[in-house]
Amino acid sequence: MVRRLPVYLVLDTSSSMLGEPIEAVKTGLETLLSALRQDPFALETVHLSVITFDSNARQVVPLTEVANFRSPDLQANGVTALGAAIKVLAECIGREVKKGSAEQRGDWKPLVFLMTDGAPTDDWQSQKATLAATPIATLVACAAGPGAQTDVLRSLTEAVVTLDTADSSTIKAFFKWVSASVTVSSQKVDLTKKDVGGLGDLPPPPPSINVAGV
Repeated sequence: MVRRLPVYLVLDTSSSMLGEPIEAVKTGLETLLSALRQDPFALETVHLSVITFDSNARQVVPLTEVANFRSPDLQANGVTALGAAIKVLAECIGREVKKGSAEQRGDWKPLVFLMTDGAPTDDWQSQKATLAATPIATLVACAAGPGAQTDVLRSLTEAVVTLDTADSSTIKAFFKWVSASVTVSSQKVDLTKKDVGGLGDLPPPPPSINVAGV
């Protein structure tokens, strides 16, 4: 059995993403898929899921192998329920990611890429313990634009990147970097048989993507 590399995209679809930002996310998702489908390591191991959050959070695409993945029709509205998104993420990982046993190896620890452009509007602090108890190899959080609260994201993960603006070019650059990161990660787990350990195992972000605290 091939060990899967689960990749969860947790995307802010609140009303502040309306227009150019949400369209850029859709384009970025297609760019990600195109890149992964051209990589034999990714085709063999990567499974993708999309979770969106606005006034509520939901898994719009369950964990699906790259070859069969179909992009969701994303719409922007509502507020920013980050806490609900964390809860849904933990539930999905608990339900979908196969655990190892004495008889067989489980999946690799999931990679998670979370992008938001605003401040949380729900009780996200109460979900921090849930997130800490969830087996994730790396959670990369992206603060897209000046409205995102970097300090909130840094309390969830050490791997935080920022975009100066949430316009089309920077969001597309972020997804291009995610594509490269997933590709490199799929090669790493296949060749080294080890989980991804953090930002240091991923390609350096391009100049338009800043590493928080650096």
